[in-house]
Amino acid sequence: MKQILDGVRIIGLGEATHGTREFFTLKHRLLEFLVTELGFSTLAMEASASAGPAVDAYVRRSVGDATKVLAGLGFWTWRTHEVLAVIEWMRDYNRGRRAADQVRFVGIDPQQCADSLTMLASFLRRVAPDRRIGLLAPLHVLATAYPGSRPDLQQQMVRDAEELLGFLHRHHPETADALRHARILVRAADLVTGARIHADPEKTVSANRDRYMAEAVREVLSDPSAKVALWAHNGHVTKGRRGGAVPALGQHLHAQYGDAYYALGLLFGTGSFRARRMWPGPWSRPRTSAVVTNRIGPPRPGMLESVLAQADPGDHLIDLRSAGEEPPDVRLWLNNPHDSRRFGAVVPRWSYRFSATPVAPAQDFDGLAYVSVSTGSRPFDLRAVCQG
Repeated sequence: MKQILDGVRIIGLGEATHGTREFFTLKHRLLEFLVTELGFSTLAMEASASAGPAVDAYVRRSVGDATKVLAGLGFWTWRTHEVLAVIEWMRDYNRGRRAADQVRFVGIDPQQCADSLTMLASFLRRVAPDRRIGLLAPLHVLATAYPGSRPDLQQQMVRDAEELLGFLHRHHPETADALRHARILVRAADLVTGARIHADPEKTVSANRDRYMAEAVREVLSDPSAKVALWAHNGHVTKGRRGGAVPALGQHLHAQYGDAYYALGLLFGTGSFRARRMWPGPWSRPRTSAVVTNRIGPPRPGMLESVLAQADPGDHLIDLRSAGEEPPDVRLWLNNPHDSRRFGAVVPRWSYRFSATPVAPAQDFDGLAYVSVSTGSRPFDLRAVCQG
């Protein structure tokens, strides 16, 4: 791995599901290796950019409670014992180290921005109490709204967020933290009021979300000494186009950083994973059910996972950057698309077993890690955390 990752500043650690225990455990082991052996300095996660500082304060200064700061990220996918073990390891590693040598946590997703609203309300109460309500009242909905939930061609909410950001730039340009939270609100407002479907796929909510997450990673890399382990779904870390049309987070990073970005896709053979199941019917009905364990059998013949299992039925990793050394027929196969599994936080209630997305292995990823058996991630009890 040291040889494979020589010269790499950003490694995208993907996952074919958001609810596989083995993926999370493998990422934990990889993070330890990246930090202790290769000097990586930051874990950037597909999680709330607004709530990320609370996790960072925990891992760097032992501020707060681990389960509460994880719950604060706003995604059920990360409220697991496996992710809890990751941030506990980060805290243990940081103890006794000077700040410059510590590993950081950064959230990169503009969604779930209640912490930014709270921080800015407190800040404005101190420095501009007469402007607080007028500047923040139009933005309160961002605490709970999800991308595409309030489509608005005029995007009035974006202009309201930009007014807040402009006010801070004019009157308090020295307050970097307040400015960062205000920029998060601008991005969140754009996602909430944007279109899920657009004639130009690059103007959809999905495209903008990946672009904003790429911008957040770039902000970390503005420090020339920074090296980033990027935790996100395969559909985000891929160097290809998400859904075949939308530029993915990984494509943005590869375009700017070239081979300094390494995309590692994580795949599995059979077993189970956790996800919400989508109910059929009109969108006016409740969209999803509770998070459940979803079982799935072996991949169909010809699928990418099936070929990997035939080549080596056990857990293994393939470095695709060395594909140029393979025979022509192997290179051709690696550069052509094959169906592969890709499950997000929500899956279709009955048909998820048949879902597949085309993947051209050597085009979309620099490496693949194959896990033969997937089991569901283990959630911690959020009610117990809240009561505590």
